[in-house]
Amino acid sequence: MYRLRLKFGRGGQLKYLSHLDLMRLWERALRRAGLPPAYSEGFSPHPRLSLAAPLPVGVTSSAELMDIFLDQRVMHEAFVHKVTAQLPRGISIIDVSAVSIQLPSLQSRLRQAEYAVEIESAETGEQVKERLAVLLSKEQFSWHHARDTGERFYDLRALIKDLWLIEKTEAGCKIGMRLLCGPMGSGRPEQVTKALGFEELPVSIERTMLIFE
Repeated sequence: MYRLRLKFGRGGQLKYLSHLDLMRLWERALRRAGLPPAYSEGFSPHPRLSLAAPLPVGVTSSAELMDIFLDQRVMHEAFVHKVTAQLPRGISIIDVSAVSIQLPSLQSRLRQAEYAVEIESAETGEQVKERLAVLLSKEQFSWHHARDTGERFYDLRALIKDLWLIEKTEAGCKIGMRLLCGPMGSGRPEQVTKALGFEELPVSIERTMLIFE
């Protein structure tokens, strides 16, 4: 058994791809490249592909991590060359490395994620910074989120580790967010922008980093 850790990006062309469709895309690309993933054992075997965290629909990324288990060893350069040829536009391999089979899963060690969130706003940079400072100064921020299973109530502030202004643009601004992402809960950038007082949905959201234990 051979375990590869893949870092990849998802561009705007495929930002509306669901998590399930993304996993199917990778499995299909590996098979067409002649590098099918190993399968789990048990009554219902499944391909051993494991993302650090599902990427929300509508969000791009330059920092996704996935572990791929193969039955055969393959040179990293050959892997990138063969698999890239089978990937659609919008998915790009950034890096690949071998990791020990014994290491804990990516999901079990993931704790935070960083995002770059673009917002339309006529405010100055200082006014935006003031919004960020006000939210960060709060000890808690009650939030409710409607789901198919009913409404969920929680403290949104507890999911926010840091906020900062990346840049002020002519049409708005780009805000950096470091949010919890793991077994203790996951922050959602579009909820944070609403908590900041921006009524319109973000123009774009990019996941730029995953932070592990």
